[in-house]
Amino acid sequence: MTEYFDALETRSADAREAAQLVALQEQITRARAVSGACQLDGPELKSLADLAGYPVLRKSDLSKWQAENPPFGGFGVTKPAHIFQSPGPIYEPGQTSRDWWRMGRFLHAAGFRAADIVQNCFSYHFTPAGLMFENGAAAIGATVFPAGTGQTELQARAAADIGVTAYAGTPDYLKIILDKADTLGLSLKIKRAAVGGGALFPSLRAEYADRGIACLQCYATADLGNIAYETEAMDGMIIDEGVIVEIVTPGTGEPVAAGEVGEVVVTTLNPDYPLIRFATGDLSAFMPGTSSCGRTNTRIKGWMGRADQTAKIKGMFVRPEQVAAFVAKHPEIAKARVVVTREGEADVMTVQVESEAGDAAKYEKTLQETLKLRGKIVLNSLGTLPKDGIVIEDQRKYD
Repeated sequence: MTEYFDALETRSADAREAAQLVALQEQITRARAVSGACQLDGPELKSLADLAGYPVLRKSDLSKWQAENPPFGGFGVTKPAHIFQSPGPIYEPGQTSRDWWRMGRFLHAAGFRAADIVQNCFSYHFTPAGLMFENGAAAIGATVFPAGTGQTELQARAAADIGVTAYAGTPDYLKIILDKADTLGLSLKIKRAAVGGGALFPSLRAEYADRGIACLQCYATADLGNIAYETEAMDGMIIDEGVIVEIVTPGTGEPVAAGEVGEVVVTTLNPDYPLIRFATGDLSAFMPGTSSCGRTNTRIKGWMGRADQTAKIKGMFVRPEQVAAFVAKHPEIAKARVVVTREGEADVMTVQVESEAGDAAKYEKTLQETLKLRGKIVLNSLGTLPKDGIVIEDQRKYD
C-alpha cells in the first residue's frame, strides 16, 4: 500500500482546483500590493483558466528588474534567511521553514524516511540546490551528511563510515562515488537516490537498479523549488501541490491543446516569493489521466528540450516571439513554423502556415515586417503541422 506525504496528494481534482484558486487569488493580491516591477495586469480570477490572461514573466525580465531594484526586482519577497545567485545573474531568496522548496514531497515519494542518512551531493554555494534538498530531508526527519560536490574519495569513505543509506545529487555523480568505493574495496549501504539537475538516462537508472538502488528524479528550479517529481510508478512526473503549471506555445502565453508539447510556465503559491506565470524555458507536455501510484495531480512527461529556439538566419536573429507576433496579425492563422535550411551556401527560410487562406502572398508583407526577413510561405490545412512545440526548426547541418 502506497504511503503518501500528506492528504493533498490524493484529493479530488475539484478540491485541488478550488483550493488553488483561492491561493492564487491571494497571491495575485499580494503581488499587486508591491509597486513597480510586477506589472500584473490581468482579468478577475474566476477559475484557474483565467490565469492565461496574465503576462508571462521571463528570466530576462527578472534580471532586468533586479538590476533596477536589487536584489529581487521589487517583488514582495519576505525577508530571506539566504540569498542565492544563478547565472544571469539572477538572485533568489531562500527560507529555512519546513519544506520551503517542497522537496520533502519528492524525497518521500522516492522512499526516503526518517531512518535514512542522506548524502547530499548538491552544491551549497551560490546555488540553493544543497539547501533545497537538506530542507526537504528535514521535512521527513532524515539525517543529512552535507557532502556538496567534489573530493570523490572522501565522499566514498564517508558514505561507508557513517552508513549512508540514501543519495541526493546529480544523476551521474552517484556512479562516480559507487565506482570509487568499488576501487577502494568499500561496502556502501545506499538503497535510494533522489536526483535532479541533469538527465537521468535509462541505462544509468538500470545500472543503479542492478546495484539495488531505486533512483527517481524531480524537476525543480532555483526560482520555483520543486515543480514535478517521479514516484515508484515511474509513469510521468506528478506536478507538485504548491504550484500551478501551464504548457504554452513558445514565445506566447497561450496554452497549447491537451497533450501538445509546449513551454512550461509555472505559478508558485509560495507567499514568500510570488512568481506569477514564470517561464522556465523548458519544453514538456501534459499526460492524460492520473498516476497508477494513486496520487491524483496532473502529470507531465518531464523535460523534453528547451523552448528557446532562437536561430540566426541570413545574419539576423529570429525568435519565437516574432513568429507569435506574425501569427497574431492574422486571426485566420492557427499556427506557424519557421523552417531553416541551406541551399548551396545560402540560408533559406520557409514559413509553414496553417490557414484556410488560398493566397500565401497576403502574408509576405507581414512576415517581412515582423521577422525582418523575406521567406517562402507554404500554406497547410488546419491541424497538419506537427504538435511538438517547435516554432523554429533549424535543419542546417553544422558538422
